[in-house]
Amino acid sequence: MKHFILLVALAFAPWLSAQNPAADLEKEIGAIVASPTVTTVVHFWAPWCSNCQAELKPEGWAQFIAANPSVKFVLLNIWHGGQSPGSALTAGGLGPQPNLVLRNHPNASRLVADRLNTFLGLPVTWIPTTWVFRDGKLRVAFNYGEIRFPVLQQMIADAQRAW
Repeated sequence: MKHFILLVALAFAPWLSAQNPAADLEKEIGAIVASPTVTTVVHFWAPWCSNCQAELKPEGWAQFIAANPSVKFVLLNIWHGGQSPGSALTAGGLGPQPNLVLRNHPNASRLVADRLNTFLGLPVTWIPTTWVFRDGKLRVAFNYGEIRFPVLQQMIADAQRAW
């Protein structure tokens, strides 16, 4: 009987996993930020957000990511209402950078009652929001508004130091 239950569980495991893309995404990004000794920046944004658009100017994210090849960057499109981020990313020079992961959250809702409000067990209350992790621990959180890249550079440097 134990073997039968195990076989049934194994048979349905791929189906169950495919039924929760939000959990799969959170697990994927959780594994990225948990990388030992790697500083990871997770940035929440949406293509309709004016502050997010301002960060995509030529001297914005693309230049910053290129200047920090040892840092892993995750740009997570949330609250996007189904709007594709492609043109905004292309205009901002983002795409094939080796230290960049681009993802769309499957919950596209912009409605406060329905939208994503926590990620990795942390509150997401505004966009853009930028978090800096090292060794799986949140070191710095910019939870409200457009990032200032010199400030982010300093926070990355601080996160890379031994605590």
